Amino acid sequence: LTSVTIPDSVTTIGDYAFASCSKLTSVSIGNSVTTIGNYAFCGCDGLTSITVDPENEYYQSIDGNLYSKDGKTLIQYAIGKEATSFTIPDSVTTIGFYAFAYCSKLTSVSIGNSVTTIGKSAFAYCYNLTSVTFANTEGWLVRYYDDATRVYEISAADLADTDTAAKYLRSTYKYYYWYCS
Repeated sequence: LTSVTIPDSVTTIGDYAFASCSKLTSVSIGNSVTTIGNYAFCGCDGLTSITVDPENEYYQSIDGNLYSKDGKTLIQYAIGKEATSFTIPDSVTTIGFYAFAYCSKLTSVSIGNSVTTIGKSAFAYCYNLTSVTFANTEGWLVRYYDDATRVYEISAADLADTDTAAKYLRSTYKYYYWYCS
């Protein structure tokens, strides 16, 4: 399986639907898809392009990556791309769960002021990610799952250091998500 076209008759792509399909290089999503489950394309390390029918009311593709229709959530970065750096678009406020997980080629990411939430495991297993630039280094908290009692603040100085910021994002995965207060 190297490419998939989700027909217009399909409304839901389930959790883990294509997870770890290493030979999958392209996905085309039809106009009737209203729900894409968690981790649907996680670990698809050959995935270089996700396209969405322009008539789809819930999702869109920007430069081969999957976003919510309003552009506020980056749902899935196509982790098989050859690019070594990526800048989160200014429209994005949320980086979804596992959005970059297992991306082996990225070495640097720039996160703009508009991003206020980074989903759990968003950068898990991105072992080559060594530089993360935060435009806003103030007010970032890391929460353990949904437990409001286990919240940790990340210092602005740590986030200002691109190597340390990358280390934190790579290591706070599994049950942790980030948000900016």
